[in-house]
Amino acid sequence: MSIKTKLMSAVAGVAMLSGGQAMAADEITVAYFLEWPMPFQYAKETGAYDEAMGVKVNWVSFDTGTAMSAAMAAGDVQLSVSQGVPPFVVATSAGQDLQIVDVAVSYSENDNCVVRSDLEIDKDSAGELAGKKVAVPLGTAAHYGFLSQMAHFGVDLDSLEIVDMAPAEGEAALSQGSIDMACGWGGALRRMMDSGNVLLTGDEKEELGILVFDVTSAPTSYVAENSDLVAKFLAVTAEANAKWADEANHAEMLPVIAKDAGMSEADAMATISTFKFPTVEEQLSDKWLGGGAQTFMKGVADVFVGAGSIDAAKASYTDNVNTGPLSE
Repeated sequence: MSIKTKLMSAVAGVAMLSGGQAMAADEITVAYFLEWPMPFQYAKETGAYDEAMGVKVNWVSFDTGTAMSAAMAAGDVQLSVSQGVPPFVVATSAGQDLQIVDVAVSYSENDNCVVRSDLEIDKDSAGELAGKKVAVPLGTAAHYGFLSQMAHFGVDLDSLEIVDMAPAEGEAALSQGSIDMACGWGGALRRMMDSGNVLLTGDEKEELGILVFDVTSAPTSYVAENSDLVAKFLAVTAEANAKWADEANHAEMLPVIAKDAGMSEADAMATISTFKFPTVEEQLSDKWLGGGAQTFMKGVADVFVGAGSIDAAKASYTDNVNTGPLSE
């Protein structure tokens, strides 16, 4: 089965689920990632969301942003924290009606592809990847980064054997030597580095225009019907981010965040220190939700179309951003 067939099969599944029923108004289910430490987890564990929103908040962890899209389509999840832009673009390009309600995190250093050490391939010899086997979580930020890097290095995708694997699976396969390169993020990426090296650093990727950021997303209908509730959720997130921005609070927050992320404090700090959490004012600026994110999504979609990963891009992704709740 081709990459496009696999990805479009997943998208079709999402479309079929789009009639799912929403959860009762007195509770909400929120998706998040394990091994992806963020300030919101301090608020999550201290009950700040439940208190501010006046509803029971259920939290469910996922392995990929594509799985988050499917869960939102099924009506099983109302908000997804830190969904990658590429899986969001894949879903919305296929017709799923989702909206970005905030920029969760920017992390160019924490999403990458790692080449097995014994191959001794770096950015100066990337052409030697031809014929190699690569693990990529399709439809994710790592997939977009992989496609962009291969285009930069002039590596023909048809020359690669690409397998769809979640980051943790790709890391295991890389360490076992059954694949040559794996792409991913978070804890899995950190462990991948024990087995290999990246081709480009985060700064080098940004210089090429390969941005990496996640968003908080939700079904458009849910945002429309529960704007006040979404606004309260985002306000708690912003408060947690502001609290983390003061290093004096790290000693209090880190143990809670690390435990919820399923990580040691050292590993959690190593990961979160590579993250940037834009303030509300920054998120509403032209660089992000004031226009930059919309333009970036169109670019991501065009890359996926060019790679044959999706059939077509939308003419514009402006309607897939809603700054109303964040502005309240």
